[in-house]
Amino acid sequence: MTGPSSDRPLRDGKYARVERERRFLLAEPPPTSIAIGPRQITDRYLTGTRLRLRRVEHQASGAREFKLTQKVPSGRPGPVRGLITNIYLSEAEYDRLGTLPAAVLSKTRAIVPPVSIDIFGPPLHGLVLAEAEFATDGEASSFRPPPGSIAEVTDDPRFTGGRLARTQRTELLAWLDEFGILPAR
Repeated sequence: MTGPSSDRPLRDGKYARVERERRFLLAEPPPTSIAIGPRQITDRYLTGTRLRLRRVEHQASGAREFKLTQKVPSGRPGPVRGLITNIYLSEAEYDRLGTLPAAVLSKTRAIVPPVSIDIFGPPLHGLVLAEAEFATDGEASSFRPPPGSIAEVTDDPRFTGGRLARTQRTELLAWLDEFGILPAR
């Protein structure tokens, strides 16, 4: 796999790691009885950058974490999404960076091993995505879609966080309709 502006293979580096993930569209969230570790996530996609500011609030413990993430896309289809770098922040650092212009995305994330399930808040309510991450290409290619999966959307740019943060409700409803999903309007 090559990077977006070079012919060199993507590889883990000193600061960035290769991100391998597959995403699946679900018709509905899993039963709460099988989901573990629910947390509220607010992502701020900083305008004009490849940077994401993330706030995570763990519902059970009340613990919070703050991260600044850079994602450099691979520019190729498939589970190798590109390179990802995370920096953990203090709350004060998060608050300072939170003043920058951004598109905001809110979701609840729960774990139903081996996937994370994202249940989106307004205006994207009705959207449910499952995501699995992998250490190797082999793991990614041998993964079976999770139960309740309607379609794999790994290579559909509409279902990336940065794009979803800028999506209007009417757009989302049209996309979901393509897959036969009709959430409450």
